[in-house]
Amino acid sequence: MGTMTFTAAPAGEENSDPGPELLGQVARLVDLDETLVERMRAEALGAPTRGKVAYGEYQSGGWRTASLMNHSTDGDPHDVVIGDGRPRPTTLLNQMPVTRDFLAELGLDFMYVRLARLEPHSYLWEHRDYAELNERGRHRLHIPLVTNPSAALVTAGARVHMAAGSLWRLTPYRAHGVRNVTGPDRLHLIADVYTDDAYRELAARPQLRAGDAARLPVLTAADRNRLMERAGQLASLGFVSSAEQVLLRAYYAYALPEGGAYDLITALHTNRGADMEAARWRKAKQHLLAR
Repeated sequence: MGTMTFTAAPAGEENSDPGPELLGQVARLVDLDETLVERMRAEALGAPTRGKVAYGEYQSGGWRTASLMNHSTDGDPHDVVIGDGRPRPTTLLNQMPVTRDFLAELGLDFMYVRLARLEPHSYLWEHRDYAELNERGRHRLHIPLVTNPSAALVTAGARVHMAAGSLWRLTPYRAHGVRNVTGPDRLHLIADVYTDDAYRELAARPQLRAGDAARLPVLTAADRNRLMERAGQLASLGFVSSAEQVLLRAYYAYALPEGGAYDLITALHTNRGADMEAARWRKAKQHLLAR
């Protein structure tokens, strides 16, 4: 890998104790050349598409993706459902020469590459990825191109801001969610890759620096009662979807047990006597967190 593009992250800026569970789920791998990031950002912002809404069951709305490498026979960037295989460049990547050359320089065994946009006031609910795919070593790499302090990944009971300027690794088969509260759009280049020697070299020094992550508070009984009361009031007024979203967003404010937000919604509907809705959310939990 070329020294012009990659530099080792400075050891003095590491968070001394991010915790092994969190570091196993998300980490900085290498720093990127600032000019390179700026040029890729310009290409992404100038792309002729904002992407396609997909995976609607995972989100509040506002999550859009456009493929740069996929399995489409005609290079369609709006074919955005990821899967195993040997991808080919899409027509969109062919319009982004700096990004194309960067991906080639990585020298990785790609499975899929996308531009992913999360608009303001949008959430990806707690979920796992890769559950429907065959057992293989896979990794997800994030290159933040546009972000803001309110844009954060939540996993392992912590909130992580994936700052621009670094290449990050996410372990997506572990439960996680993403939010963008205030905007502007969060725009990441995301590459799913297979394990090989090039990946092992790239991922040899995972780290989190001071300020990257913040531990979330535990949900107390009093907190739970306040959330359930607020959601119950909204539901009683007919704003059922708003009530559910109040409880879904609890995942981003508290260190809940896995699937805890879905359990809160199930309890809300059980208390209302809405058994079909309660059953629907129990099923949604199983689907979104399938192993």
